Amino acid sequence: MHVTGSCHCGAIRYEAEADPARVALCHCTDCQILSGSAWRASVRVDAADFRVTGEPRVYVKTAASGTRRGQAFCGECGSGLYAFTPADPRVYAIRLGSVDQRAELPPQSQIWCDSAIPWALDVSSLPASPGQ
Repeated sequence: MHVTGSCHCGAIRYEAEADPARVALCHCTDCQILSGSAWRASVRVDAADFRVTGEPRVYVKTAASGTRRGQAFCGECGSGLYAFTPADPRVYAIRLGSVDQRAELPPQSQIWCDSAIPWALDVSSLPASPGQ
C-alpha cells in the first residue's frame, strides 16, 4: 500500500510502500517515554521503499542490550517520524500518527507487552466523545 505522511508543520514529508501486516503497537518503556503515550504504533517499511523530503533531526537511543536506534523527528514542531538502526538502516519504523492513511492501517500485533501499562491493554470500556 502506498502511504504518505509528514510532521505536524509540514517541513518534512515522506512516502513509502507499506505492508499493512507490518503494523504493530509497542509497549516498551522507551516507546512510552519517547512518544509521551502508553504505547507507540508503527509500520515497518524497507529502506528501498521509503523516501524522505526535508532534514529530520535524529536522537540516537542506546537500549539496555546495547542496540542503537535512531529516532527521527522534526526539529521545528517536534513530531516523531520514524526509527531506524543507524549502523544498518535497512528497515524504517514509521510512526503511524504521522501517516496520512493511518486509519487504514490497524495494528496487527503488540510487542513488549511485559512493559505495558495495565490499563493501556483495553480502553474499550472508557466513555467516548466525538470531540473534546
